Amino acid sequence: MSTNNSIHSLQWLDHENPSEPFPPLEHALTDPDGLLALGGDLSVTRLVNAYRHGIFPWYSDGQPIMWWSPDPRTILLPENIKISRSLAKTCRKKPYAITLNNAFAEVIKACASPRSDDEGTWITEEMQHAYCMLHNEGHAHSVEAWQDGKLVGGLYGIAIGQVFFGESMFAWANDASKVAFVHLVQHLSNAGYKMIDCQVDSAHLQSLGATQIPRCLFADYLEKYCEQTTSSTHLQPQSLSMDAT
Repeated sequence: MSTNNSIHSLQWLDHENPSEPFPPLEHALTDPDGLLALGGDLSVTRLVNAYRHGIFPWYSDGQPIMWWSPDPRTILLPENIKISRSLAKTCRKKPYAITLNNAFAEVIKACASPRSDDEGTWITEEMQHAYCMLHNEGHAHSVEAWQDGKLVGGLYGIAIGQVFFGESMFAWANDASKVAFVHLVQHLSNAGYKMIDCQVDSAHLQSLGATQIPRCLFADYLEKYCEQTTSSTHLQPQSLSMDAT
C-alpha cells in the first residue's frame, strides 16, 4: 500500500479508548484512496464500530494501524451473484464439502499464507489474533471447503445485522474459494441478508457480480441494514448446501 505526506494530517486514534468515534468518512484521503485514521487498537469494540460505519483496518508489519473507507465501495447484492457455466458445473459435481464456522483459525491462517501476488501479507499475526477474538465473540465467521478431509479453500468476514463484510479468501484447489463463496451468498440470502461488502474492486469480484457504489450510498445502506436483526441459528457451525444452479 502506498502512502504520502498527507497522512500527517490524519487523526491518530487513542489506544486506550476503543469506543472513540472515528472521523467522518468524508475526511478520508483521496490519495491513498480511503485512508481515514491511524493508530488505535484492534479490540473487538473498535473493530465492530469500524465495520458498522464502513471502515476497516489494513496495514503491514512495521506500520501503524491504518483505517480505510475507500470511495467508491465494492459490494455484492446477493440477488445479483453471477455463477458462470463452468462454476455452476463445478458446483453440481460437488467436489468439496462446504461448512460454516468449523475452522476459523485455520481459514484466516491460510488466507495469510504467502501468495505469488503477495496479497495475503497484510494479514499479520496481530490481525489474525484480533479476528479470532471477533470470531470467539460471534462477530467473525468462516466458510470452509474440504476435499478428502483436507481444508482446500475458504473465506472469512464479519456479520453485522443484515450485512456481511468479506475480508479475504484462499484456494488450494480448483475454484474452491468460489464454490465456498457461492454457498455463503445463497446461505446469507436465505437468511435475509441484504448486502455483502467486498471493499475494493477487482476483476475476480466483478466476475461474481460485484459492483461499485458511492461511499455515501454505502454508508446509507449500513445505517439501514446493520440495525436489522437476523436469526442467530444461520451462523452456527453447520454444513452448507446450495440451491440448484
